Amino acid sequence: MMVGKGINDINLDMPSDAHDTGKDMPTFSAYLIAIVKDSTGKVIKVHKQRSHSPTANLIGLLLPLTWFNNANIAYTITNVTGGTCPYRPNLTNCNPSITYPTTTSSYAQPTYLAMIWVGTGSQSNAYSAYKLAAPITNGTGAGQLVYGAVSPPGGIYVSGSSAYLYLSQTFSNESGAAINITEVGIVIQLCLQSPYNSSCSSSCQVLVWYDVLSSPISVPNQGSVTIYYTFTANP
Repeated sequence: MMVGKGINDINLDMPSDAHDTGKDMPTFSAYLIAIVKDSTGKVIKVHKQRSHSPTANLIGLLLPLTWFNNANIAYTITNVTGGTCPYRPNLTNCNPSITYPTTTSSYAQPTYLAMIWVGTGSQSNAYSAYKLAAPITNGTGAGQLVYGAVSPPGGIYVSGSSAYLYLSQTFSNESGAAINITEVGIVIQLCLQSPYNSSCSSSCQVLVWYDVLSSPISVPNQGSVTIYYTFTANP
């Protein structure tokens, strides 16, 4: 507790190296980049914005094992259909955890990147989002886009003191009319299995990142858009 005249000037006894000098750099950054092409393959728009919206699902997956042990509860992870994933590491005999390809179960695979998801809606609270507000479905009908294969990170690339990775996916418009994209998300496929009970295995898709675009992206008929997510440490 501060008493006396010093309380009126909190900087009085503050170490000089604790002051905000205005020269601090972020240790992590994420960007969303969209490149739109017309029917001839010509680039007609490049959209770039800072991405800053991990969801509650991602935070739950980052919780350390000690959190589950000390709290003795499971963190509820909501999948894209509104159901829950039984992610309960080290709590009970039926404790589905993320598996690795060292077991013989049909779920013996690591966590896979499922897709970049695009939509025409928006949500004000990205943290609580578990699906897009108005997803664009895969297809060639009215209002649909053809989802290309997602390109997972090829590795972590190092440049000087920075390290980064990126993922991308291309969407083609064969619907007969222009389509506007206003929201984007990243979905992963969780493969869960109990090391003690093979009947406690499951798989679910989870939204881990969500962005509302700063301005809509219009994809022309017979055109395409490629969306990139880039994550950089120590930029």
